[in-house]
Amino acid sequence: MEHKIRELLSESEVNHRIREIGEQISQDFAGKKVHLICVLKGGVFFTCELAKRITIPVSMDFMSVSSYGAGTTSSGIVKIVKDLDQPLEGKDVIIVEDIIDSGRTLSYLMEILKKRKPNSMTICTLLDKPERRVADVEVKYVGFNIPDEFVVGYGLDYDQEYRNLPYIGVVEV
Repeated sequence: MEHKIRELLSESEVNHRIREIGEQISQDFAGKKVHLICVLKGGVFFTCELAKRITIPVSMDFMSVSSYGAGTTSSGIVKIVKDLDQPLEGKDVIIVEDIIDSGRTLSYLMEILKKRKPNSMTICTLLDKPERRVADVEVKYVGFNIPDEFVVGYGLDYDQEYRNLPYIGVVEV
């Protein structure tokens, strides 16, 4: 089924903002190495583009989590579908998300990962919907604050489609 997609953020806007975030991370962690944790699947596009724009040493790992089960709203309980391959102890970790809305999943994930003793742990997201936040999570690096609309593109999907759009769009119903 074809959907009408309205462009919310252009490809050039997204690329420009990712460059700025990469520069900021490079400054904030100057002289250090950062370890990016990509939250799959949606975060992979953003994580790869961000890593290319960070000028200090970078390592990466991938994690897949689920908190929805059969429903359409987050349960807040995270099931780790794919865990990290590398230990976090002593690393400066940046968790990279495509989008944060309620914050429940990320809050729970942070608690799990803190037990693995990283040196530091910060959050970076391409998109943030702060008006939907119900869990208190501190997001240090935010690409864009967006309205509460269903968005696709740049890794975000609608029923596994539209991830490959080079811009952020809104699914029109």
